[in-house]
Amino acid sequence: MLTEDAYKNGQVLLIDKPLTWTSFQVVNKIRFAIQRKFGLKKLKVGHAGTLDPLATGLLIVCTGKFTKQIDTFQAQVKTYTGSFTLGATTPSYDKETEVNQIFSTAHITDELIKITAKNFEGIRHQKPPIYSAIKQEGRRLYDLARAGETAEIPTRAIEILSFEITKINRPQIDFKVICSKGTYIRSLAYDFGLELKSGAYLSALRRTAIGDFKVLDAITLEHFLAPFQVTEE
Repeated sequence: MLTEDAYKNGQVLLIDKPLTWTSFQVVNKIRFAIQRKFGLKKLKVGHAGTLDPLATGLLIVCTGKFTKQIDTFQAQVKTYTGSFTLGATTPSYDKETEVNQIFSTAHITDELIKITAKNFEGIRHQKPPIYSAIKQEGRRLYDLARAGETAEIPTRAIEILSFEITKINRPQIDFKVICSKGTYIRSLAYDFGLELKSGAYLSALRRTAIGDFKVLDAITLEHFLAPFQVTEE
């Protein structure tokens, strides 16, 4: 276990975020464990890039003075693997909400799926999902969505460096995406369905890399907490 000074001076922790946890919950649990262990009243802890509750994978958590590097880490290229489900959409663009529309997929060939993915590569404008943590006039978009309110969401420029279809097992399509900061894979799923003149939503997502940081080098939250005798719950 590291010392109190080590956490204060700054650490970069690579955590494999568990399913259903928010990134905020992971940060809070880590902060609580360190503060309780060393009797600290305060310790800066933050993460470098939100993962949705239904996503797993690499979460960079910084402590102490290293929280100043968060913006640098957030700006790095991200790599994701996951699955889209063809032929339907949901309001959240993923499995957080129920299917709201069904579409035909009879016209969609495997070749069309692969060509469409390649067509997404490059710089493009993307509209973030309304079920997101972006603030608009002081309120989180997901709070507006859950209250049944709507909002005008401006598009933002992103870059898809690589979009590879790794497996087709209809209605599920597995993929690997390398993309810029600010890219919403849920929006990519929704837009992908539109391009196919059908529908699609994100059914699984895992972040495998942020720049040179790999999820293979990460530890589970349970593993991190074990020396502090704090459970995940």
